[in-house]
Amino acid sequence: MEKTIFYTPDILCNAELPVEEAQHCVKVLRKKEGDEILLTDGKGFFYDAEIIQANPKHCIVNILKTIEQPKGWNPNIHIAFAPTKNMDRVEWFAEKATEIGIDRLSPILCQHSERKEIKPQRIEKILVSAMKQSQKALLPQLYEMQSFSKFIEQDFKGQKFIAHCYPEGKKTLKDAYAKGENVLILIGPEGDFSEKEVEQAIKNGFQPISLGESRLRTETAALVACHAIHVLNW
Repeated sequence: MEKTIFYTPDILCNAELPVEEAQHCVKVLRKKEGDEILLTDGKGFFYDAEIIQANPKHCIVNILKTIEQPKGWNPNIHIAFAPTKNMDRVEWFAEKATEIGIDRLSPILCQHSERKEIKPQRIEKILVSAMKQSQKALLPQLYEMQSFSKFIEQDFKGQKFIAHCYPEGKKTLKDAYAKGENVLILIGPEGDFSEKEVEQAIKNGFQPISLGESRLRTETAALVACHAIHVLNW
């Protein structure tokens, strides 16, 4: 039977569950002193721990065993996407990508973007929940929203792609991607990247790609790109 996982990002320097996790542990699950629970710091490690003090505001634990969990996929996967007007779609992508396996998510502001800002706290909670639900010990990194032009100028060690809907000059992701390489994929807004943005990305080392014949919503395209990298690395 799978254990409930508690997210404790500072467990190595503070042997206490965060208040929200402590309340769930003690008040909801009714854990008590002497019970063993499973923790993760979101950095690739699980910790078997014993509850020393079962208080819903101050749940103190003692680490019994440290378990390193391989993340399960070789390359680093970074998806940069233009958030949709409907935040439910962004949250759906964040949740499903975490379940599948992703390292980094970067919201970007594009010329045709409908949403100009996001509240990262809500997405971060979804990332934590999806990490625990999928029994992972690695929490994806969520970066602050940046302008498209600023983002594409940053260094990245690996292959860089821009997925767009213009008809010419593209390979499929399957043909363009080299197995085992770290990858960064740009996914545009519902109105697509502008032609100028595509040109800027290409000048900064991004290869234009297609994700298939169907025209996909932003969040669908982002998830397809993430999953395709996993499939191509099997």
